[in-house]
Amino acid sequence: MTVLMNEYEFTATTPERLDVFLAKQITDHSRSFVQKLVLDGHVTVNQKIQKSNYKLCNGDHVEVVVPEPQAISIQAEDLPLDILYEDQHIIVINKARGMVVHPASGIYSGTLVNALLAHCKDLSGINGEIRPGIVHRLDKDTSGVMIAAKDDLSHTSLAEQIKSKTAHRQYLAIVKGNIKEESGIIHGDIGRDPKDRKKMAIVVTNGKPASTKFKVLERYGDYTLVECTLMTGRTHQIRVHMTHIGHPLIGDPKYGTTKSPFKINGQALHSENLSLIHPITKEKLFFSAPIPDDMAKILIKLRTRTKNK
Repeated sequence: MTVLMNEYEFTATTPERLDVFLAKQITDHSRSFVQKLVLDGHVTVNQKIQKSNYKLCNGDHVEVVVPEPQAISIQAEDLPLDILYEDQHIIVINKARGMVVHPASGIYSGTLVNALLAHCKDLSGINGEIRPGIVHRLDKDTSGVMIAAKDDLSHTSLAEQIKSKTAHRQYLAIVKGNIKEESGIIHGDIGRDPKDRKKMAIVVTNGKPASTKFKVLERYGDYTLVECTLMTGRTHQIRVHMTHIGHPLIGDPKYGTTKSPFKINGQALHSENLSLIHPITKEKLFFSAPIPDDMAKILIKLRTRTKNK
């Protein structure tokens, strides 16, 4: 495979349908997105536009051109923000559970970006109009520490720290089951689940290397409180890795195996700590966000139940 900006080039090696072939090859876009590319004439086989059901032959040359996204005006919205730290270069917030980080998939209001645009005069433009200032992200239903950049120089520095693992991110998670080990590292390449393209999974091919450190903090018999440290930053990484070892997060609507007996909207996952070097002053910074009320109440119930046994 060759990737040039928004273009992909493949050579078919086995006879199969064009849409099936592309779904296996392009893992950074959803199956429906790829199907629309074919429908809209952005996919050619041997320089000819073909339909989804076209049967590929060995040696066929497939080209895919992803059109530039249409510009969308994101409006500033005066939404509440729990600000942990702010200066002229960066802003650190405690993101609430349920808040989407940046506009996507038809959601263009009520996001963290909308709130940041109202609060900050400037945000880094590196990620474009849809994701200004966003250096890293948290899932909608994951709460906790997040940092955003106000200028491009700060954005570049922070992104490099996260990529090189000099910035450290620690999470708290309440998982189902009693983890036998006191600590460990979960390794497993993460990519689109071949059975459900809306989910991520541990995959053998077309995945990206992913590693998560975990340490058991408290045990409650059939539940465990763990601290997770990201060694890489893949989509849904902690949720996928914990489910992979048989300990899905409480309340996880996507990867949980059963309905949660506790009152919580989304997975019991909280970005507790973030440490990094200030991109301009070079000062070492440490930020911590208190555990949200819903997770705190679950822990009280579990501790009380365990104590009374």
